[in-house]
Amino acid sequence: MTVQRQALIWLGAILALVVCLWLFEHILLPFIVGFAAAYFLDPLADRLENWGLSRLAATALITLALILVLVATVLLVVPVLYNQSMALVEALPALIREARGFMLDMTRGRLAHLLGQRSSDVQAAMTDATGGLLNWVVSLASSIWSQGLALVSILSLVVVAPVIAFYMLLDWDRMVAQVNKLLPRDHADTVRQIAIEMNMVLAGFVRGQGTLCLFLGIFYAIGLSIVGLKFGLVIGVVAGILSFIPYMGTISGLATAITIAFFQFTGDYLQIGLVAAVFAVGNFIEGNFLAPKLVGDKVRLHPVWIMFALFAFGELFGFVGLLLALPLAAIMGVLVRFAVNRYLQSTLYLGITRDHSPENYDLPESAGKL
Repeated sequence: MTVQRQALIWLGAILALVVCLWLFEHILLPFIVGFAAAYFLDPLADRLENWGLSRLAATALITLALILVLVATVLLVVPVLYNQSMALVEALPALIREARGFMLDMTRGRLAHLLGQRSSDVQAAMTDATGGLLNWVVSLASSIWSQGLALVSILSLVVVAPVIAFYMLLDWDRMVAQVNKLLPRDHADTVRQIAIEMNMVLAGFVRGQGTLCLFLGIFYAIGLSIVGLKFGLVIGVVAGILSFIPYMGTISGLATAITIAFFQFTGDYLQIGLVAAVFAVGNFIEGNFLAPKLVGDKVRLHPVWIMFALFAFGELFGFVGLLLALPLAAIMGVLVRFAVNRYLQSTLYLGITRDHSPENYDLPESAGKL
């Protein structure tokens, strides 16, 4: 089979996958969650097998533990989180009005003089801007709800996703072995090497960054609640979730917390400083202890590429695209590095008029490190 024919087959397979994602995006959420849970927990199941348990017993034990944790979370944390979220939504217009009033007081006369406009015109412009901000926040929240929880009922996530995770975790090793048997014989070693690198990147990011998000969410939620910040629990949890994107969780959580603290603890700079200290300590622990241990240098994904992937796949496939963005970005990064390495060894790069033996031609040190 020619290279061109092979390329067409692979291109057709990728196109078919994209079409399937587009057609079935409304029902994929519990399957993606179940698959991600199985991938995340497979190393734990392997370790339990090494301790003498069967795969079925290991899977059942992990599933039982997750169910207990889920029930405890629903009973203890979800009600408080829901109440704080609703209170934050209700308080948001008042916070924006207070921020607008503060900005008007601070800039009264000065901003108008600087812009060469009347003070009333500046105040009207700021009123329109804050009103537009409020409308944007409300529309964003409704969009997230409509694209996320409205696509698949909560019941499917609570019931279907754990069942899918159980069966996929139970059959994970057999599925990997079966895929390995189906690899093209001429390219099996190359495909295996690419798959190993993909697994390293995904494991480093999904498992490592996922564990990091869990720690940061708990740390920020408890820390902000201890210092007495209103809505501290929901801000901490959201900051932990957004930490899946490097720097995004800390920056957004800190900005939100400081803004609320500024109006809640007006003039009490010690309390405001304590709120900032919670994020400073969390960021210090993350950068110096957890990230090097859990993620290390295996990820090799640039933050800009991560953000682009989130926007691109979110635009194409909605909420499901957001869930798939980071794994697909990691896989694409591996494939791009593989293609660059092949290009640097090809006659297209080296030319056809010289000796290309390793002793006569040194590849750039940056080869394969993009």
